[in-house]
Amino acid sequence: MDSLQNDTVIEPTPSSSSTTLSRYENQKRRDWTSFGHYITNRTPPLALARCTGAHVVDFLRYLDQFGKTKIHSNLCPFFGHPSPSGACTCPLRQAWGSLDALVGRLRAAYEEHGGNAETNPFGARPVRVYLREVRDLQAKARGISYQKKKRKRPLGPPPSRSGASSCSETTMSQLKL
Repeated sequence: MDSLQNDTVIEPTPSSSSTTLSRYENQKRRDWTSFGHYITNRTPPLALARCTGAHVVDFLRYLDQFGKTKIHSNLCPFFGHPSPSGACTCPLRQAWGSLDALVGRLRAAYEEHGGNAETNPFGARPVRVYLREVRDLQAKARGISYQKKKRKRPLGPPPSRSGASSCSETTMSQLKL
């Protein structure tokens, strides 16, 4: 495994050929390798130990050029319409859900490669803020409000303890016999 304490760059971890990895693990390994290539191909190259949340946000912005989701701008006539009826020149970008999943996989990979959870750049505030802004912008562009779901509380009254005590009383009376 790579050590994050020194100024090394990310190198792919060799995997055992006898172990079959899950789809998630394969994707996480590919994402980790892609991020490693991104930071080593920067000018100047960046060591993982010096990587910050701002560098992660730069990586996410870089990935936008490979996106497949049409995000309408404020000036587009289809802005705010969930199902636009025609074509427009708005750019293709990465979908918020894809970015959110990517950050989750990279966050896990960072810790698996020896990184400290408290200093994980993938969980840094700038990354969380960027993801929230992308989510809100894309929801507005589609005309869908994104509200956090609230937990549903049970409709019935809370379970009473009387049933439990009568059960134990019955057991106690049976023991006395």
